[in-house]
Amino acid sequence: MFVKQIWVDNYLRNFNYLVACPETGEALAIDPSDHETCINLAKKNNWKIKYIFNTHEHYDHISGNEKIIKKTGAKIIASKYSSDKITNIYRGVDEGDIIKIGTQVEFECLNTPGHTLNHMSLLSRTGLPILFSGDTLFNAGAGNCSNGGDPNRLFETFENQLESIHEDTLVYPGHDYMISNLEFTLEIEPDNKTAAVMLDKHRYQDPKDPFVTSLKIEKNINVFFRLDKLPIISKVIEKFPEIGNQPDRRIIFIKLRELRDQW
Repeated sequence: MFVKQIWVDNYLRNFNYLVACPETGEALAIDPSDHETCINLAKKNNWKIKYIFNTHEHYDHISGNEKIIKKTGAKIIASKYSSDKITNIYRGVDEGDIIKIGTQVEFECLNTPGHTLNHMSLLSRTGLPILFSGDTLFNAGAGNCSNGGDPNRLFETFENQLESIHEDTLVYPGHDYMISNLEFTLEIEPDNKTAAVMLDKHRYQDPKDPFVTSLKIEKNINVFFRLDKLPIISKVIEKFPEIGNQPDRRIIFIKLRELRDQW
């Protein structure tokens, strides 16, 4: 499985992806807003973009669809519940559905709502263990819920989906927010040495060649996975004393998301 991560030099710092079968050259474009770069990179590698996968309906993730379709004839795959928000869906998928690219690439579809209610992620079932997490899980962070989402659903996605994925799985998100997310981690958990070292090492990294985390790393640096850590609980109680002295994990998660929104 060939994977190309494409950093979009825009104010939202989007990532696009091309995933190709090494035998057939058939490729999947994930959230290809920078359609020109996706098309040119596919041509350079002698790949044919056969499918587009949209993790969700926000414009910065679907804006390149029609131009890629016009140039390549690719077909759109997205959540079966997004047909009123994403036009020209060829295949609507649901939890557990399989997407095959060529002969050697296979993905499992995961329902990962929260950032939006119909958000989906892709988990590789061949080659490297990879999660294309869209705007659900970022490096050291979690998606906001301000544009059609629900923090309760995002909490459930983290608890019931992401927590159970193998820790060796690499995380490829929809945006490059790692540095600001690490800064937020250290605001909430200032003694997190792993986050501090990572921030110091990667603060000035080239976004075209970024450090790729794994779920194991995320569980050490991402406060949304660290809901049972006493410094985090104490910080949340300090900020929101009305929640009492024994808030459950859901409350901690939701209040962390609220703090991140305000930060």
